[in-house]
Amino acid sequence: MVDEKIEEAKAALRIKAHAARAALPQADRADAAHAVTQHFFEHIPLVASDIVAAYWRIRDELDCQPILVRLMDSNQTVVLPVVIGAEEPLDLRVWEQGASLYEAGFGTLAPAELAPRAEPDIVLMPLLGFDKQGTRLGYGGGYYDRTLARMSKKPKLIGLAFAAQELDAIPREAHDVPLDAIVTEDGVRHFGPSA
Repeated sequence: MVDEKIEEAKAALRIKAHAARAALPQADRADAAHAVTQHFFEHIPLVASDIVAAYWRIRDELDCQPILVRLMDSNQTVVLPVVIGAEEPLDLRVWEQGASLYEAGFGTLAPAELAPRAEPDIVLMPLLGFDKQGTRLGYGGGYYDRTLARMSKKPKLIGLAFAAQELDAIPREAHDVPLDAIVTEDGVRHFGPSA
């Protein structure tokens, strides 16, 4: 059941978060992506067997391509999401070394339809905003919510964002799974019982 008051509050926060992200100077974006990459590899534990779900940046999202390149160069298994329908979970396709990427809607790129699928151990999540409790404000389509609900295991959820995307508080509904950590150009913040 949808709580209309919460949805209205989230819609207002999305407008605010979009504006904050769009206002960031272009010159600072590459530096931020570089810093986020450094913080990610220094502070997020990875083992060789981990499958990492990443994303291909759209619009003015933080560019995680430097993380993707480094994961691929180290032979880490990487999956990229594909939207296959408005009410469907994301299709997580393995990006194999040397395989081409194709237009996958919304300005993203992804492996071909025949690529293998895999369930990730770590999910790098794009977002519009986050708060100090680890609540993630997405775009409102529910794709990650549906995808996480169908997984047989709970992966570590790592948000990637600019520090300017932090909001005071985001209402959290039952289906909103909190982040385990957020990585910004300012560093890494862990959430939850082990934080």
